[in-house]
Amino acid sequence: MVRHGAFAYTWDLVGDPAAAERMADLGVDTVTLQAAYHSVRATTAWHPEHRLVHATYAAAYFRIRPDRWHGLRLRPVAPTWAVDDQDRFGTAAAALAAVGLRTEAWLVLTHSSLLGGASPDLVVRNAFGENYRYALCPAQPEVREYALMLVREVSEQYAVSALMLEACGWLGFEHASQHEKTSGADLSVCARDLLSICLCSACGQSLADRDVDVVELSHDIRTTVDRELQGGVPAGSSVAEALGLRRARAIFDHRRDVITRLVEDAKAVARGNEVLLMATDDPQVTGPDVGVDLTAFAQPPSAYVLKCWDDEEAAIARIKAAAARTAVPLVANVNAVGERTEDLPGLAARLVAVGASELRYYHAGLASPARQQAICAAVTQR
Repeated sequence: MVRHGAFAYTWDLVGDPAAAERMADLGVDTVTLQAAYHSVRATTAWHPEHRLVHATYAAAYFRIRPDRWHGLRLRPVAPTWAVDDQDRFGTAAAALAAVGLRTEAWLVLTHSSLLGGASPDLVVRNAFGENYRYALCPAQPEVREYALMLVREVSEQYAVSALMLEACGWLGFEHASQHEKTSGADLSVCARDLLSICLCSACGQSLADRDVDVVELSHDIRTTVDRELQGGVPAGSSVAEALGLRRARAIFDHRRDVITRLVEDAKAVARGNEVLLMATDDPQVTGPDVGVDLTAFAQPPSAYVLKCWDDEEAAIARIKAAAARTAVPLVANVNAVGERTEDLPGLAARLVAVGASELRYYHAGLASPARQQAICAAVTQR
């Protein structure tokens, strides 16, 4: 039987005694619940105490045990909004369990403007020497230690059914930051990919160890991007075309090694829990769905979570292509708060037909009544 689940935030549940039952009424058997999450502003249409929650910084919603983080430079920060509860994740998970729903812990690992701003030497640095403060670099040992401790702490404290890992690699140029003003430059996909290449101390050393002249690489990226920005000359169709195949391979091999090691180590500290990886089968991609060759893992995650938020045919093709390349189970992440929600049941059925073994609907707390009905329709056709 296909497993259906929905994403939710802790503030959808904590303080609302009817919330868990409402989610159970969707027909799902699993809720993917945020345990560590970036800043966001969200509606809470049903909550008896608030209609909007503004999470102003990346926070940990699980119980923070200070002694476990002693001596570590990067430490999670507790939230101060919505409710006064030091263990919002635990409270919400208990409410879900009481109505028979499984809980998956949703962990965003490398996305934190708060921590990145306080530790600029640990964030992604582009070829112009500019820091992306929202993007902790997973090649930095202290970032890796922080990410694994998030996984360890949730695994040790809660009886969750799985851990879903988001931002398990590099976040790049693309970021919905405050009052984004970059679209007018008409940057190509390739130029954005070039601006997503991290050349911080750790990444630079790894590339140098792969016989890449990092100074020359940085110069070539700057030149190529400026030629597009200032002269309208396209950067190319891919990183390999812009920088040459040898250097592109070195960059992607570096990313592969960091990502696979982090995921495999996360499995080792997850205390037997399933580890679900938000991913895309393209090593050129940076972002919350980590870009990595799905066949690269010696010890793969329990499942890959593939985002199916775009054009329906593109989503179908993505699942079908991934199913042809890997035997690892595929979870289709379906957007229930986007356009054309009436097509949700048909999309879900098609995704299962081409290889998805599970579906997760984004997002139970954000969905309007009509969108919730669409989720119900998609689930009940199973």
